[in-house]
Amino acid sequence: MIGKCFCPRVEHRTIEKAHGQTEIREYYQTEDVDWIADKKKWKNLKSIGMVVTTTKKNDIESTEIRYFISSLAVMILLFAKAVRGHWAIESMHWHLDVTFREDSCKTLESTAAQNLNILRKIALSILKVLDVGKKCSLKRKRFIVCSNASIFLRKIMDI
Repeated sequence: MIGKCFCPRVEHRTIEKAHGQTEIREYYQTEDVDWIADKKKWKNLKSIGMVVTTTKKNDIESTEIRYFISSLAVMILLFAKAVRGHWAIESMHWHLDVTFREDSCKTLESTAAQNLNILRKIALSILKVLDVGKKCSLKRKRFIVCSNASIFLRKIMDI
C-alpha cells in the first residue's frame, strides 16, 4: 500500500471509536522529496505525508488515502495534529455555509462582511452548546431558537 517514496518514513497510528464506528488513522511522513519532478514549484518543500483512514461500521470497511506536502521537517505528531485540525476548520466553514448560508451573503463592504462573519461564528458557538430539549441539526436548532427567542434568550445569557 505504501510506495517506495515513503521509505525511510516515520509512522503514527490512532484508533478512535465514535458514532457507532471505528476509525483507524495511519500517518506516514518522510523528508525524501528528491524524487518529485517539479518540487521547485513548492517553496520550502521539506516533507510529504500520507494519511490512510480506515472506517469500520456494521461489518462494512472503507479506506481513504490522502497525501499532503509540507514545509515542516518530519514531526509525525505535529503532522497528525495539523491534518486533524484542518478538518475541524473545514467543518466550521461547512456549518457556516449550511446553517447560516454564508456563501450566499451579498454584503460588498468588507468591514460589514467581516462583522457578519464574526457574528455568525458567535451564533454557531452558542448553538453548539445550547440545549433545545431534543437532538437535532444546527440548522433546525437555529429555527427552534428563532421561533422561541424570548425563552432561549434567558438560556443563552446563562451560557
